[in-house]
Order: sequence, then C-alpha cells, then structure tokens
Amino acid sequence: MNKRILITGGAGFLGSHLCDRLLKDSADVLCVDNFFTGSKQSIAHLIGSPYFELIRHDVTFPLYVEVDQIYNLACPASPIHYQFDPVQTTKTSVHGAINMLGLAKRVKARIFQASTSEVYGDPEVHPQQEGYWGRVNPIGPRACYDEGKRCAETLFFDYHRQHNLDIKVVRIFNTYGPRMHPNDGRVVSNFIVQALKNDIITIYGDGQQSRSFCYVDDMIEGFVRMMNSEQGFTGPVNMGNPVEFTMLELAENVLRLVGSKSKLSFHPLPMDDPKQRQPDISLAKSKLDWEPKVSLEDGLKETIAYFKKTLNV
Repeated sequence: MNKRILITGGAGFLGSHLCDRLLKDSADVLCVDNFFTGSKQSIAHLIGSPYFELIRHDVTFPLYVEVDQIYNLACPASPIHYQFDPVQTTKTSVHGAINMLGLAKRVKARIFQASTSEVYGDPEVHPQQEGYWGRVNPIGPRACYDEGKRCAETLFFDYHRQHNLDIKVVRIFNTYGPRMHPNDGRVVSNFIVQALKNDIITIYGDGQQSRSFCYVDDMIEGFVRMMNSEQGFTGPVNMGNPVEFTMLELAENVLRLVGSKSKLSFHPLPMDDPKQRQPDISLAKSKLDWEPKVSLEDGLKETIAYFKKTLNV
C-alpha cells in the first residue's frame, strides 16, 4: 500500500517540487495550501493523477485527515510576503505547527518541519552549525518569520519529549530554481527577472554580503532522505549549499548567463538583513549522506530558462 503523505504548503515553490518527487516515489500525496503565496499553476500538471489530492485549507485551523507522514512546509518564506501580514505569518508558523503536531499525534504519523536558516538571525559565527543558538532581533520587522520558526522548532521538540512524537527538523538555507515567484523579492529571482528585462539590478548594501544558494532538486532530495532517516534522529539538520557567493558575484553570474545589458544600482541594506549566511552541512553529510550536487551555474541556467518561458522574454 502506498504511503499517504500530507504536504502543507504543497502548492508553494518547494512544496510543488516535493509533490512531484513523492508521486514519482509512488506515494499517495495530499497537498494542502491556502494559496496565499502558493500557486495552482505549480501543481496544475498533477491534477487528475489518481494519487494526488488537493485541499484548500489554512493550517492555522485544525485539519482532520488520515496520513502516515506529514511535511509541514506552510509559511510565506520571502520578506515581501511574510512582512505583508506579519501577525498571520507568526500564526502560520506557530498555530500551524500546533495543528499539524496535534494531527501527527492523533494518527501516529512521522512529521517533518521545514525550518529555516533565519533561526540563526544575523550570525556571529560562520559558517553556522546546528548547535549555534542564533542572534535574532525579537521585535524587528523580520521577527514574525524568524521567531515564528524558532517557536515552531520549540513546539516540535516539546511534542517529541512530552508525547514521544516522531519528528524531523530541517533548517533550509537559500534555495532557488524553477517555480520561484517572480515578485517574491528574493535575490535570485530579483536578479534574473531584472536581467531578462534589461532593468537596473538592485543590490542592497555594498554587495559584499554573502549567501549560499542550493538548487531545488538537491534540497528536495535532502528532505526525502531526512524524512526516511532512522527513528530517533530528529535534527535539526542544516540543508543548503556550503559554497558561498557575494551578491555582486551572483549579479555578475546572472548578467553573464542572461547576456543582459542591465546596470547595477546600490541601495541601503534592509534592517536586520544578515551579512553572512553559510551552512555547515557536516551533520547532513554524516547522517544522511547528503550534499548538493548541482553547481550554481547549472542551477541558474535552469532557473533562467524557466523565467524566460514564464515572462515570455
């Protein structure tokens, strides 16, 4: 019998790719999304499959279904979207976690939490290891997301300790690829869309702040390995690409691959924007035999091709 797997945020960027992967792995997939940032277009090709089911639902309300595994991905993840309604963002992370943990407890399902590198805030240690507690401003404009995800992790580990729930927690570092929202304000999609339109490339700060970019296929592979890892290995586990690039290096790569005539424009750095973000993935390597395989160049080519098609440029 196929595993029945629930994915909250299943019509989102990562969620839709996870739906694809799990259906290929012969799972029975239940996709739950309220379409705040998720898109029906991302999962339209799956509608009609006898093993795919879609429910429009907001995870801040309880859900009663029978499943074997739960991937909890529901939450807007780009600053533009999560700062649009910060109270709802916190509710999605916290109430959503409580509702999904309650469901997992009731049906005895294994549950996976898509946490984030944002739990580290603007870090004082580099690269970031899972044992680092972070440096987060609890009252800043990013706190709705950062602290919401930190609280969700707390809830996951309390359910694990108090109710012996089978949990898996992954901290996602910057991920990119096809099906990213063109207007989500994230640096990869911003640069690609601006370059394709020959618009000015917007760089915040001096462009020396760094990020590590992981291609979506690599990230989804990591999710599946973590979900199916040995019982008792809870994480949290960092997942991302440890190869670090500055914003200027990323902009130059995108301009070269697009063949764009765009010029660079520098703007003040947003409040609490981290200067460095790079995962230490030693734990994922040793416990899951996982590390990214797709180079930034190859991943950008795929992502540029997707945006060319989507934007008709």
